[in-house]
Amino acid sequence: MYKKITAGIVSAMLIISLAACGSSSKDSANSSSQSAGTTTVIATIDGTTSENTTEATSGDTTEATSGDTTAATSGDTTAATSESTTASGNSISTEAVTTVANISSTGILDTAELFTERDLTMTADTSEAQYFTVSDGQDISIKAAGVYVISGSASEVTITVDAADDDKVQIVLDGVSITNTDFPCIYVKNADKVFVTTSGTNSLAVTGSFTTDGDTKTDAVIFSKDDITLNGTGTLTINSSDNGISGKDDLKITGGTLNITAADAAIEANDSIRIADGVVTVNATNDALHAENDDDNSKGYIYICGGTLNLTAGDDGIHATTVVQIDGGNIDITASECIEGTYVQINDGTVSINASDDGINAAKKSTTYTPTIEVNGGYITVVMGQGDTDGFDANGNIYINGGTIDVTAQSPFDYDGTAEHNGGTIIVNGEETDQITNQFMGGGMGGGRPGEHP
Repeated sequence: MYKKITAGIVSAMLIISLAACGSSSKDSANSSSQSAGTTTVIATIDGTTSENTTEATSGDTTEATSGDTTAATSGDTTAATSESTTASGNSISTEAVTTVANISSTGILDTAELFTERDLTMTADTSEAQYFTVSDGQDISIKAAGVYVISGSASEVTITVDAADDDKVQIVLDGVSITNTDFPCIYVKNADKVFVTTSGTNSLAVTGSFTTDGDTKTDAVIFSKDDITLNGTGTLTINSSDNGISGKDDLKITGGTLNITAADAAIEANDSIRIADGVVTVNATNDALHAENDDDNSKGYIYICGGTLNLTAGDDGIHATTVVQIDGGNIDITASECIEGTYVQINDGTVSINASDDGINAAKKSTTYTPTIEVNGGYITVVMGQGDTDGFDANGNIYINGGTIDVTAQSPFDYDGTAEHNGGTIIVNGEETDQITNQFMGGGMGGGRPGEHP
């Protein structure tokens, strides 16, 4: 059963001056939903026509006025207008709320352009937004740049973004609850970039085994093939039978409260995970944060410069193929291995580690860097479990240049290359020391000063 509605609207998203980065014009937007046994409504907005065309079956009639986007279930009519209120009557603030990325310019990563102003703006300009209320079994399809405010509670709903390569799409979750059986709640097929911005309390869940979309293995509650940023002033709770959030390019978190429970990885990305702010609480059976590109081992880094992270993981708390760089934030990790990468650099922040295997591990995962642990600042507390465990384990070098390291472990340090204590404070089992003892000498990979690549 199909209904087709065509309504004209000019949709031009204007991000206020603090959020001007990344703004994009849009010529058209399509919103579609389809489910067996229910009425499917496709609302097409082309920006030029005011003509309304309605086809009705089974005695149902759906009307759309100029500037309205309409979604309906069988026998029901739901209209959403482009006003500054949601379909549920909640007001969306248009006043900009921003956060600051405390980026270091002296680390091993080039951090100059890791976050845009729009990434760091927690609110969306909803003056010309399109509004949707979710309904059971009815998908929402976004096919052009714009701001889309979603509210309501429903099951078996996927918000799909399939826009042009240069389109920037902002999805504002404003009191949304979606529970699916086998498919993502948000699925980004194509866009330049997608922002998922929270307002109020929201929840997304997938409870069963994920199904594929053609050749694409969808395996996360939020699944994105392109760049994605999560921000906002609200809360998003994600429960997944597989992964929580998967990004195939860059994945950023710059604000909001994010709670994830996942049967596999909580947050994963191919190219990078970048965190500037927000409160992130994770309980993952596998890794909490995982950045890895199977096709290019020069990619897959994790950068953290702020926020509060509470990470509980069955395997790794933070896992990157190349670099883990921490420039700030309050990070609490309980995991088998808490931080793992080829080059681990901590410049600032408060890091608390409780590990049953290695606390911080620099392993040969990338050919771009020499395995190294480098500490230049911050306060790092490491508590190790019993057995064959190491507080700081490098398959290369360890450099302690600043900050404070407080390690409780039978084997506080294990390295295969060289170790230097050039500054900062080292406390081992309650006693301050200026020695980096090598508990289990691995013997002689060596080579490389901080920042040098093989």
